[in-house]
Parts: sequence; structure tokens; C-alpha cells
Amino acid sequence: MPADAPTILATSGGIGPGTRTRWEFTALTRHAVDLSGVAGTPRVCFLATAGGDDSAYLVNFYTAAQAAGFSPSHLALFPMPNVAEPAELLLDQDVIFVGGGSVAGLLAPWRMHGVDAAMHAAWRAGVVLTGVSAGSLCWHAGGTTDSFGPRLRAVTDGLGFLPYANGVHHDSEPQRRPLFQRLIADGTLPGGYATDDGAGLLYRDTELVEALSEEPGRYAYRVDPGGDGTATEERLDTRLLR
Repeated sequence: MPADAPTILATSGGIGPGTRTRWEFTALTRHAVDLSGVAGTPRVCFLATAGGDDSAYLVNFYTAAQAAGFSPSHLALFPMPNVAEPAELLLDQDVIFVGGGSVAGLLAPWRMHGVDAAMHAAWRAGVVLTGVSAGSLCWHAGGTTDSFGPRLRAVTDGLGFLPYANGVHHDSEPQRRPLFQRLIADGTLPGGYATDDGAGLLYRDTELVEALSEEPGRYAYRVDPGGDGTATEERLDTRLLR
């Protein structure tokens, strides 16, 4: 059963260190699975494109997914797609989870292989889209990225399913907050939303409906142009998931 409306849960969290596995899925990802409305075993597909389809990344996903009781699959693009019809694989999921890494290195091959259009079709069909870091930025108009080196830069060619800027790791990486604010203030990016580590943004269709957190004291924020080359930042009411 698909989600009631096109749904994206964009996060700076959702995975953490496991006890018997390298990873485990934390409250934000578990909530994304709940949003899919699946009564039985949820089908969760992983894209590690932003991490270069690293094999260790894929193993970590599969072991965590199996421990969580998910039915896992993955779409790899390097050195070639691992399935003949990526769109069919994505449409056959309940949840799609996109991992972190290089958002620039994610967007280019997705567009080359038509994954961008396939993702849009899956989203409109009710497959829940979620992910962390690059897997949060990608759904938005743009944000800040270390894809090009340790000095953060703007990325302005996100998929644009959501017409906002997105800031990730807002509380944990010192360059993130001031650059995100500056890029919105000068018009490089539209107004948008940012998340501390452990926080997420729940969108139904293209509207933000709730800010969520899996750890106390972690929040989401609205950032808008403030006029005269400034930006305003408002901390949102952020519900702690239990």
C-alpha cells in the first residue's frame, strides 16, 4: 500500500552504529518505513551512488536492513546499472533510502541513467523517499556541499522535487550554517530548511508538514532572505520520535 500522498523524509540522520551490525536504522528511517503504510515486510531499496556504490556501504545496508526485518534491494550504477530497468525496480519499492556522500557525484549519474525521472515517478506513485545528507539535499533545489573539496560550495542543480534550499549537518559542521544563510541572503539559493544531525523534514507533496528529531535537542530550521543582504533563521517546532 503506497503512502497516502507523495512523501519525502529528508534527514541528517536515520542511521547509527549498530550493536551486532556496523549500522542500524534509527528512528527517522523507521518512521519513513511506517509512513509507507506497509502491513507486512517493507521493501526498502538503497542507492549508494553518492558513495560511489562502495561495496562496504552496500554490505552495511543489507545487514542493517535484514536485522530490521526489511526486504532489501539496491540500485547501483557503477560500473554499469545492476538491473536492466532501474525504473521498474524503484517503482516496486515501499521506501527508497539514499545514502550520503557526494551530492554532485549522485546527480550526474542519476541524470545520465534516467534515475531522476524514475525517482520522480516513484515519488508520485506513493513510494516514500528518504535519505541522509546527500540523500536529503538531492530532493531539493540546492544546498551546500563538500563534493568539490573541504571548503563548502553551493549546489544549485538539485532534482527540485521540493522547491526549497536544504541545509544538512547544520549544528555539527562549522561552515554549514553561515554559508547556507549567506547563499539564501544573496539569492544564490531560495529560502529553505535546515536540519541538525538527528533531525528530519517531512514533506507531503511539496509542503513541509512536520519537523522531526530522533535525539533530544536536535532541531530543524526555516531560513529565508531577510532583506539588505541578510537571512533570517527560525527554529521550528520539532517533534521527538520515540
